[in-house]
Amino acid sequence: MADRQFGLNATGTRLTVMKFLTATAMPAALTCVAHAATADPGYSTYPARPIRVVVPISAGSASDLLARMIGPKLFDAWGQVVVVDNRTGAGGTLGVGIVAKAPADGHTILLTASSLAASASLYRNLPYDVVRDFAAVTQVASGPLVLVVAPGLGVKSVRQLVTLAQQQPGKLNYGSAGIGSGTHFAGELFRHAAGINVAHIPYKGVPEAIADTLSGRIQYYLPPVLSSLPLIRDGKLIALGVTTKDRATTLPDVPTIAEAGLAGFVYDSWFGIVAPARTPRSVINKLGGEVTRILAAPDVRGRMAAVGVLPRSSSPEEFGKLIRDEIETRSRVFKDAGTKVE
Repeated sequence: MADRQFGLNATGTRLTVMKFLTATAMPAALTCVAHAATADPGYSTYPARPIRVVVPISAGSASDLLARMIGPKLFDAWGQVVVVDNRTGAGGTLGVGIVAKAPADGHTILLTASSLAASASLYRNLPYDVVRDFAAVTQVASGPLVLVVAPGLGVKSVRQLVTLAQQQPGKLNYGSAGIGSGTHFAGELFRHAAGINVAHIPYKGVPEAIADTLSGRIQYYLPPVLSSLPLIRDGKLIALGVTTKDRATTLPDVPTIAEAGLAGFVYDSWFGIVAPARTPRSVINKLGGEVTRILAAPDVRGRMAAVGVLPRSSSPEEFGKLIRDEIETRSRVFKDAGTKVE
């Protein structure tokens, strides 16, 4: 565990692949809209003590960086220390489980990525229920993944990669940061949209998959921009396209995958904040409103752009719907791909 605090001494997914979307959302509503503020006058003074932001993955990840951007700003606004608590393990479910069992008072929250929806779509024996046990607060950011290949593959465009895969069915491999990860999900969406027969090779994480892309052991990969940008700029990886609707500000000369030939392909990885279920709505609104204000600050926007993500806030209802929809969509995509968790 790595604990750091901000105090007196401190310095998802929009997703559009219509074949997988259904006309009806998951029946259960995320508990973001339940439980209005209680009559307890203590909630009017929230926060009353330090705020613990649990990040379920390691320091240096995009989720961790975002928590450390927001933390000092919350301290500036409210005068309460903000502790960023990296709780890794069990595929990210350890940290999520800690927040699910925390007191529902807004003093322990989770800054998570779209992996929250991934675990819910794949695992049947989680110690928590993403829909039932959490209250959505706000989305924080979104960002593209980028389709990359090594120069030795001899491919310089999305069309060329698709053609190569069609010419050699079953012979090409793509990597991911693990079964159910955002990079796996994006890889399956790309496979389906392109109509190609390729094999999925899961790795322990992003660095391992990038290393084998560089070596040629796998032919392509869709990592976060933050993880691959230095290698792209050094010419060690070729960026064929980004997954979002618009081009990435950090890669303005790289087309979107839709522009490059797969019309309608859009995948936004997302990040956001959730709290334990039954957290009073007054607390949800106060926290979400302050985070929204922080995301509008020019210095925060600049720092987020530098790591390849865009600030994107939302109402609790909007963020709750995003989570529910992505659980539904990922479940369908992984079922179609025959994905099994061993």
